[in-house]
Amino acid sequence: MRDMLLIMLFAFLGAAAAGLLGLGALWLLRRRSLTLSVAVVAAVAVGAMLAGTLAVAQAMFLSAHDLSVVTTVVAMAAVVSLGTALLLGRWVVARSRELALAARSFGDGGDFAAPTSPGTAELAEVSRELAATSARLARSRERERALESSRRELVAWISHDLRTPLAGLRAMAEALEDGVVADPDRYLRRIRTEVERLNGMVGDLFELSRIHAGTLALSPSRMSVYDLVGDALAGADPLAREHGVRLVGDRIEAVPVEVDGKEMSRVLGNLLVNAIRRTPADGTVAVAAERSEDGVVLSVTDACGGIPEEELPRVFDTGWRGTDARTPPAGAGLGLAIVRGIVEAHRGRAEVRNVSGGCRFEVTLPVVGAPGLP
Repeated sequence: MRDMLLIMLFAFLGAAAAGLLGLGALWLLRRRSLTLSVAVVAAVAVGAMLAGTLAVAQAMFLSAHDLSVVTTVVAMAAVVSLGTALLLGRWVVARSRELALAARSFGDGGDFAAPTSPGTAELAEVSRELAATSARLARSRERERALESSRRELVAWISHDLRTPLAGLRAMAEALEDGVVADPDRYLRRIRTEVERLNGMVGDLFELSRIHAGTLALSPSRMSVYDLVGDALAGADPLAREHGVRLVGDRIEAVPVEVDGKEMSRVLGNLLVNAIRRTPADGTVAVAAERSEDGVVLSVTDACGGIPEEELPRVFDTGWRGTDARTPPAGAGLGLAIVRGIVEAHRGRAEVRNVSGGCRFEVTLPVVGAPGLP
């Protein structure tokens, strides 16, 4: 038993010395190729065995013949181990370089294409993660391009819509200044109308900027959908009469909701104004409010003839005004974007779909007591 303990002790000391040397080599080569690190590990394994054997041989006074036999066996094992380690290291490095090249093209703005050569489980996992990240970035770039396009359109339309009334205001002001106006009161009324329109446009821009910045402060309170819709119908009635459009609100359930009354009145007002302006004379705009499985659904149905299917996904985008709305009084394309922003701030959703003869805008709000209300 004592001899076995001594053998174990000498073998451990020799192997530990080789292991410490290997750790030092790994530390010095930590920034070098993986092939060298794998070779060092293999060398440490063989060196530990050799060092332990030599230490035991020295202590136990083995014969020179026995020591040479053991050394030869260890040397052959070292050759095979190092060769295997170098092949493994070169294979892993080659797969890593292929993955790096694929990731470089993905980083330059292209799509990530995973290497076709098989790799280790870890490299395969990295490849899958890079592919998923590439797909997410592609979707993000597409959204960014769409947003940038809508921003450019918005700037162009806002510039046009501001230039037209400002030119009219300047012409009317110059005419009043020169005293060549037969009816100054009529010019003053027109100036007031244009100023109110510009003020509304600036208000819409300010509201939209608060929505995009996430600083839209809501003051929710419990109220009945019946009262909310009734106030919106009363506010839109003069515009409907002016355009010869009938307002119908015969399916209004008295469902309680917890919303910011001012902001939701703006939502319904924008939807009604949009529907009235796009409905021909003698047409009908119908408003409904009813409970559903998802919450409370407020809907506004017009008789605009429908929206092209390819444009439906863009209806609530900033600056969208449709193919037939390039001039005032269509507005700057902010009303429906504001609708979506306010509704989503209430943890709801805004949708649109074509129906027979027109389109139907739906606003779904959570019922009173639903989790996640602001």
